[in-house]
Amino acid sequence: MIRQARAAPLAALLALAACVSPQAGRIAPPPVHPAPPAAAPPPPAGAGTTALQAGVAAGPALASLPIDPSRAGAALAAFRLSCPALVRRTDASGLTRGADWQPACAAASGWPDAQALAFFARFFETARIGDGQLFATGYYEPEIAGSATPQLGYDVPIYGVPDDLVEADLGQFSPDLQGRKIRGRIDGRRLVPYPDRRQIEEQGLGGHAPILGYAADPIAFFFLQIQGSGRVRLADGGLLRIGYAGQNGQSYTGIGKWMLAQGLLAPGQASMQGIVGWLHAHPDQAAEVMRQNRSYVFFKPLTGPGPLGALGVPVTGGVSVAADPRFVPLGAPLWLSADRREAAGLWIAQDTGGAIKGPNRVDTFWGAGAEAERVAGGMAARGTALLLLPQGTLARLGADARPAARS
Repeated sequence: MIRQARAAPLAALLALAACVSPQAGRIAPPPVHPAPPAAAPPPPAGAGTTALQAGVAAGPALASLPIDPSRAGAALAAFRLSCPALVRRTDASGLTRGADWQPACAAASGWPDAQALAFFARFFETARIGDGQLFATGYYEPEIAGSATPQLGYDVPIYGVPDDLVEADLGQFSPDLQGRKIRGRIDGRRLVPYPDRRQIEEQGLGGHAPILGYAADPIAFFFLQIQGSGRVRLADGGLLRIGYAGQNGQSYTGIGKWMLAQGLLAPGQASMQGIVGWLHAHPDQAAEVMRQNRSYVFFKPLTGPGPLGALGVPVTGGVSVAADPRFVPLGAPLWLSADRREAAGLWIAQDTGGAIKGPNRVDTFWGAGAEAERVAGGMAARGTALLLLPQGTLARLGADARPAARS
């Protein structure tokens, strides 16, 4: 679920299925969601590859926004957790510098959550990135059945990061490849692709990766990988929490769209429950279908209050979102005005996602449990988004803060 290169979220998977007609992780098929989310819209023409290229314009006065005080208090608590990373992190969007966040972060450390509205009004101004048109999906922390040791009915290994997995930052080799990374393994003197899902499942990893536990249901584990983190309820009654620690470098493929193209599902069946139900009903074909997604996620044990986001701090249900760091500084607040009541309000960008790309594209996090699963699975909100930047940022950006010219 959650972390820098998190696999595509639940709503992204559903969006891929729905585009022909968003991470469920439980052993039984999930409850019926109100409706499958609509497909994520493509980035608008001329959107650019960073916030500055997309265009940055001043938004309305923050005091004019209908911010709920209790929601503001929760956002302030999450922002406070983000501050250590905010002030030292290089902002890929090009909008801010670490020093820009220092005044707000210094004040946040002692600012009462009950007075959060005054905090945000004092230290932030709003900005619109590109056309400001929001598309929001949802994700959550699933729970699956497992065991700490291999035994009958528990034989799907949950791997940690392999010791032969290598990541190369291509930007170190060419400025044209800045920000691009590849993963693989060393074979002699060559860097070659790392094994894909099929190879890992059929051949294992030859002792190169620790095994954290064993899942009971390969389908449930597959969808937990899509989420990027979750809970493993152990056969002895214990609980193992796992989070994203790495990925094999192979590209992600949404199996819903592939199943539709193969005629395995009719357009009306292309919901989350339709996909999971078909896989459970066709156990002899399920593995082959899931292997169409060559991406494979590796995990690490988690401790503490919640799963970790890309900033290395726990994400909070109803407060944290995943966003594209090229358009939103990670750790920054966002205001969402949405046609789904649950998505509207103040959020903090604390995570990223493999399917969360482009300006004003966010993935809302809802925590764990049946209600979180319900909301996340049905989330497909549209509206407008505003980015909250430290006071004075727009003036400092000057000409760069004008909207980009559209062709």
